[in-house]
This record gives sequence, structure tokens and C-alpha cells, in this order.
Amino acid sequence: MLTLLEDKIATPLGPLWILCDESFHLRAVEWEEHSDRMEQLLNIHYRTEGYSRIPASNPGGLSQKLQDYFAGDLAVINSLPTATAGTAFQREVWQALRDIPCGQVMHYGQLAQNLGRSGAARAVGAANGANPVSIVVPCHRVIGRNGTLTGYAGGVQRKEWLLRHEGYLLL
Repeated sequence: MLTLLEDKIATPLGPLWILCDESFHLRAVEWEEHSDRMEQLLNIHYRTEGYSRIPASNPGGLSQKLQDYFAGDLAVINSLPTATAGTAFQREVWQALRDIPCGQVMHYGQLAQNLGRSGAARAVGAANGANPVSIVVPCHRVIGRNGTLTGYAGGVQRKEWLLRHEGYLLL
């Protein structure tokens, strides 16, 4: 059985849940009001082995590092370790998301092309939407082909804030 250490931090965008394993690899990062989504993803990813959750204050320093990100240390999220379940394709997409530099965006088709899977934009979008580690695996950096801020599980207003915070939207 997998043991998850959980903490909740205050951010400028509302409370954020942080769950990591005992090796301090992030397994889930989700906004408090979307904790039902987080539970669904945890149940999908870890139903076979099972998991338990125990409260922990700043496990492995992860909570502080995420607070540092919100305080302006944007590069800190690049160093945060993750260990996600999911399909091989989902994990490939999630890794590709981490390769999008801070302050830059791409659309689903570009991401699919970067993965050598031209024409798989919808599959990439589905994998993007199933990302359990918000912010650190920066699914907010993927936008619509026409430049619109399309879907983000945490809400489009948060996506806009995150992109402004990272220097992409300077309006």
C-alpha cells in the first residue's frame, strides 16, 4: 500500500493540496475545491495497490517550495520530483509538459508534434486534462491553437493568473 503525505497551503489563488509519497515525490497537487477530482485521479491511479493519506507539515520541503513559486521563485518548480501513475502515453505527455519553459506556451497540436505524434492533439489534450500534479507539471502552459486560454481543471482565471505570474501574459 502506498502512503501519501498530505499538506495544504494558502496561495494567492486559494488553498492548494499537496500529496507526496514517502520519498517526497509529488503524486498530486490540486486546488481545494477540486479535491473530488484529485480523489478520482488517486483512485484511478492507485486502486490496485491502494493508498492511505496522513497529514504532514511541509513534507520534504515541498510545501515551502510551492510557496516560493507563488512568491516569485518560478524556477523552483523545475526541481520538484514527481512520481505519477497513469498510462505510458500520459506520462510521456506529462514529461513533455515539464519541458515547456516558464513564460512560454504551446498548443495541443504542437505538443503532439513534439512527441512525434502529429494528429494526436486530442489524445494529448485528454492526457493534459488527467494531469494529477498541477502547476509542477505545467498543464496551464498549453493553450488553444488560436491563442485562447482553453480548459484548465483549476479554472481559466487561475490559468490566466499563472501565465501572468510566469511572464507570458503581460497585459
